[in-house]
Amino acid sequence: MGNIEVLDCTLRDGAYIVDSKFGDGAIRGIIYKLQNANVEVIECGWLKDYDHEEGSSFYHLPEDVLPYIVEKKKECTYVAMIDWNRYDDSVLPEYDGTSIDAIRVVFPHGKVKEGMEIADRIRKKGYRIYFQAANTLAYKEKDLKELAEKMNKFKPEGLSIVDTFGAMYEEDLLRIAKILDAGLEKEIRLGFHSHNNQQMAFANSMTFVNYFSEKDRNIMVDASLCGMGRGAGNTTTELLTNFLNRKYHKNYNLDEVLDAIDTYMVSFQEKYKWGYSTEYFIAGTYCCHVNNIAYLLNNHRTSAKDMRNVIASLSAEDRLKYDYGLLEEKYIENQSRLVEDDENVKQLTEIFAEKKILLVAPGKSSVDSYEKVQTVLKEKNVITIAVNAILPDYKYDYLFFSNRVRYEYAKSAYAKEFDNTKRIVLSNVKTKAQEKEMIVNFNRVIKRGWEHFDNAVMCMLRLLETIGAKEVYIAGFDGFKTAYNESYADESLPTLSSDIDYAKLNKEIKDMYHDFVETDAGKMNIMFVTRSYFEKV
Repeated sequence: MGNIEVLDCTLRDGAYIVDSKFGDGAIRGIIYKLQNANVEVIECGWLKDYDHEEGSSFYHLPEDVLPYIVEKKKECTYVAMIDWNRYDDSVLPEYDGTSIDAIRVVFPHGKVKEGMEIADRIRKKGYRIYFQAANTLAYKEKDLKELAEKMNKFKPEGLSIVDTFGAMYEEDLLRIAKILDAGLEKEIRLGFHSHNNQQMAFANSMTFVNYFSEKDRNIMVDASLCGMGRGAGNTTTELLTNFLNRKYHKNYNLDEVLDAIDTYMVSFQEKYKWGYSTEYFIAGTYCCHVNNIAYLLNNHRTSAKDMRNVIASLSAEDRLKYDYGLLEEKYIENQSRLVEDDENVKQLTEIFAEKKILLVAPGKSSVDSYEKVQTVLKEKNVITIAVNAILPDYKYDYLFFSNRVRYEYAKSAYAKEFDNTKRIVLSNVKTKAQEKEMIVNFNRVIKRGWEHFDNAVMCMLRLLETIGAKEVYIAGFDGFKTAYNESYADESLPTLSSDIDYAKLNKEIKDMYHDFVETDAGKMNIMFVTRSYFEKV
């Protein structure tokens, strides 16, 4: 078999997680530990078209990397990556051997020529060149053969297969590897960069190594500490190096790898989230850019089922991009399942018009201030409506659901209360009513202009305005705290995203609420029974 190398991309792919801000000590320490662990290639970060900030793994020039390399090891190759069209190579100085040794140029399908052009200019300055063929799964057999021909003319140090969306199965990887191995000159190292959307990153990396164990091709496998990388992350350096030590008699120092994790990665794991999730599984299944997933999670806390439907509605080409305007249109289209609701709205108007209403939202104050809420119930003779959650201490006249996951959770967790109570359900949740249910069109109760325009309490208030309610009391509309389960009376209430900026979300809901109050112009008298972040202007 040929020579096997590991490329650690923690500081490059992991930069997506921490916005490149690892900190001086972590960048320096990770590089030092990896070289002591005998990792052959260390990717120190990105070269970007702006000045380097201290503690960032985004650099402008190779000299910016130099302070982070404590003691350059001759057996180790230090690299940085550039995007084929996002770096002005004219500023790059001649290679002097003190900082990075090589540059990895990543290019998308269809931009091989352009990637090679910038790489040629860089190589003339003395740097070694590696290529990353992003979304290699998109290459047909003809494309792969042409890619190999172009690489043979250029003669880079290496070319890496990239499973951009974590969509590859073993047969996909082997199909690509066989064609490239047959077409590439033997001097060109073939690499593999995985993503873990389908929990296949390490398995595919092992498949890649095992396949070439019977060949004379030199190979390189990318990995990162704890799998740190965009979205679902990558093959983990600790698993890969251990595998290569045990099965292929390599000599990686696992103590140094584990030291790097203990010293630097644990704190990142506590503060940030990456790795396999259902949402990134969907991205892998549909070969979809992870930014689309992040948008749906962060802006609408979209359920996995709805997310799949939205992504599936995009064309294969649109899934590769992140057109947020188009994505928003598709989200609304998915949620706007129209039903004939005029009769239901008429009935609700007859029931609620001129009545006193108590909305019980799921915030903790609904339980903490339970006695206070009960006083309102007795004194005001109100109709009580649960908003997107059932709290077992309460008796409700109606349940309101604007979210399918919350609907299913209430149905399962509080089956008796759910079955015995009348329900108002928006059409984005379901379009066919069961007994005791009235369906109202989603579009009837939303107002665009905010990212989180489909907040449940705001939807309920807009419905009450439509049906003529005049006096509304609100409990449990507290505002979000820094951790999801700190915000709700029921800590098991399903969360749809943990990566939300709660301060931003609170500010936006507050803005929506006060816009509603101004637009309503006093027709509805709203009173907060429990404390709320949204009450005061």
